[in-house]
Amino acid sequence: MSSWPYWFEIAVICGITAVGTIVWGHWEEHTPKWRRIGKIAVFCGLSVLLSATAGRFWFFVLLGVLVAIVLLIHAWWLPRKGINGWTGEPREKYYALRGWKWPPEIR
Repeated sequence: MSSWPYWFEIAVICGITAVGTIVWGHWEEHTPKWRRIGKIAVFCGLSVLLSATAGRFWFFVLLGVLVAIVLLIHAWWLPRKGINGWTGEPREKYYALRGWKWPPEIR
């Protein structure tokens, strides 16, 4: 065990991010790298801050709220916009929603 008590929160957030990037990272292909890195830093910082001030229980509450938000977006909001919340199809609508150019430029 580490002597720093918040390693667990960082490990959970980074683990979720690693799996999410491997499995669903292709949906963020046009998001700038600084924004993706910034999102990880913000979530790690928020997790440690919450755990340090309110306790680890509230860290898990935060994770539950984030999961609920993701489910709400993918199961309700995206389908209302005509986009499949699991596959992101039709791609043209997904790109328009994100403000990206369709068809994507080949790099």
